[in-house]
Amino acid sequence: MSLPELNKEEIGRYSRHLILPNVGMEGQRKLKAASVLCVGTGGLGSPLALYLAAAGVGRLGLVDFDVVDASNLQRQIIHGTSWVGKSKVESAKARIADLNPNVQVDTYEEPLTSENALRIVEPYDVIVDGTDNFPTRYLVNDACVLLGKPNVYGSIFRFEGQASVFNHEGGPCYRCLYEEPPPPGLVPSCAEGGVLGILPGIIGVIQATEIVKIILGIGDTLSGRLMLYDALGMSFRQLKLRKNPGCVICGDNPTVTELIDYNQFCGVPSMDEGARPTDVTDETEGFARQSVTQIKARLDEGWAPFVLDVRKPHEADIVKLDFADLLVPHEDVAAHLSEIPRDRDILVHCKMGGRSAKASKVLVEAGYRSVTNMEGGITGWAQEIDTGLPTY
Repeated sequence: MSLPELNKEEIGRYSRHLILPNVGMEGQRKLKAASVLCVGTGGLGSPLALYLAAAGVGRLGLVDFDVVDASNLQRQIIHGTSWVGKSKVESAKARIADLNPNVQVDTYEEPLTSENALRIVEPYDVIVDGTDNFPTRYLVNDACVLLGKPNVYGSIFRFEGQASVFNHEGGPCYRCLYEEPPPPGLVPSCAEGGVLGILPGIIGVIQATEIVKIILGIGDTLSGRLMLYDALGMSFRQLKLRKNPGCVICGDNPTVTELIDYNQFCGVPSMDEGARPTDVTDETEGFARQSVTQIKARLDEGWAPFVLDVRKPHEADIVKLDFADLLVPHEDVAAHLSEIPRDRDILVHCKMGGRSAKASKVLVEAGYRSVTNMEGGITGWAQEIDTGLPTY
């Protein structure tokens, strides 16, 4: 394949690359000819997309269907305050155009699904996973294996990050490392668990570095290695990864030969199911799920439940409901049952509804018979009921 030429402006722009022996004119032309699909334009997608554009990768695809929220700006540096409430992919596209107008940017303002993934992934040379949920990680992995694309992986949580390169030059895929997803709710999202704002910058730049090396064909990539980063200890570790001959998609006798229902595979509700607010107790769970508006209506009618906040104390320092009766982290609820009355209705809430659902299950298993989980949590309350409360 013939490589595109560099014009005078590009030669000046990429001059620090051109004088690198391992890059030079030919390497920079390889970057210009290359295409990379960025799945996600959030914490990881922001720095990696910026650095890929600055490096001169000729074509970038951006997949994201979210809008910019003020809480994103602590780490998602491709977006700015003026873009709050607007499309993330359009925000990222505008920033990239300002950084390097030579880059072609394709936007896909839609969720990546089993129905569209192969179509979206197929045109690109390298795929980079900047997502924050297990269904999409398995979907990206499987699409890359089926289409023969390298998958540059990264993940972050609190003060720790991971990075690797999957399905590259005969190396292992994501399923070789994580054959099965964790049980739903076991691993909190960044929205629930928090993340150091600088952390995705470090991991995202490592992902961008791996992509550039793959395109140029230089150095040793992270294929066959899982890099672990601890920001508090400022330490890097590596684990050896091996291709699993019995892997269901990249092994010797694959059983997954097409994309599947990844929400079902990971045991999470599909997007069209959403939460499950209801006015009655779910017999399979033993507790009721109600929206913040339903709960507010009941409270206005005189309902007086015992209100249990199952967030961490430092979260309550940020914002709390003035009618909450007890603050106990969800993992400690079983040890505080003596403080929770059995002769009253119990209303349980956390930040968004996930941890409170776990606590509600603990209460039901302990014999409590009238437990309600507040779907949407205190975030939903602040957005829909008392807009004077801050969100975090």
